[in-house]
Amino acid sequence: MKTVKISALVLAMAGVFATSANAQSAKANPWEGFYAEAAVGWGQFNPTISSASIKTAGGTLPVTTQQDNLSTGTNKIGLGYTYGINDRYTLGIAASYSLGASSPANGSFYATSPLGKTPSVWFKYQIKDVWSVTVNPGYVIDKDKLAYAKVGMTGNTMGINGGTANYQTYNFTGYVLGLGYKQMVTQSVYFLGEVNYAGISSKTATIQTSKGPITGNVGGSGVDVLVGVGYKF
Repeated sequence: MKTVKISALVLAMAGVFATSANAQSAKANPWEGFYAEAAVGWGQFNPTISSASIKTAGGTLPVTTQQDNLSTGTNKIGLGYTYGINDRYTLGIAASYSLGASSPANGSFYATSPLGKTPSVWFKYQIKDVWSVTVNPGYVIDKDKLAYAKVGMTGNTMGINGGTANYQTYNFTGYVLGLGYKQMVTQSVYFLGEVNYAGISSKTATIQTSKGPITGNVGGSGVDVLVGVGYKF
């Protein structure tokens, strides 16, 4: 009889622990954990160049530039971790990198001397090596749907060449803001959509040309729209 009572007590305790474990599992945020993702889309970069001048044998002359906005296909690969604050809210950290380089955009410049404007000279520029590190607060719509925001740092490399300049590169940094949505399609695979805005801090850059070095304040802003797929570990 004692053996029967002990067995019954063990079974009851096991049932309590199993119920508690199931309850804790049910409360766990379904989006918590590590993930990897890839996306493609479209982006536009709007450069700014101000206070430009060229140093020539005859002295320093003001330079006027005109540059087209850059519209291009874009992509990203990313890794991150999402922490479940509770069953409704998340806080994530993520890093991403864009493979390859953008298509080029056109521009031109001319200097103004006491004798008038110099002939206009063409140049081309492109953006590559775009990276970001962000903090991503999120809202769990349900176990299969997550809406989130992004805020953090970003950077890129601008490459430029032209009629009087060989190819040269310059690195820039700034901030990024974004909104996104993820939809689970299996237990681990999800689709995603994002829109991001980046503000690039203006910095002084010098381009070496056959006419002399051109110095100016270079910056800009950009936006991209991405769709992709991810895997939650």
